[in-house]
Amino acid sequence: MLVLSRQRDETIMIGDDVQITVVDIRGEKVRLGITAPAHIPVHRKEVYEAIQREQQSDG
Repeated sequence: MLVLSRQRDETIMIGDDVQITVVDIRGEKVRLGITAPAHIPVHRKEVYEAIQREQQSDG
């Protein structure tokens, strides 16, 4: 796992197409803005896992 420190309004690039920007920091919560091409799905992990479980039960 790569661990980076960023401040508000700073961005991390993943490849050439995905940007993750620190939008806000309040206490222990960090708000992130994610810019990615439409063909790359972006989900919170718990949503992604629910989608995976649903797809496995349908198959």
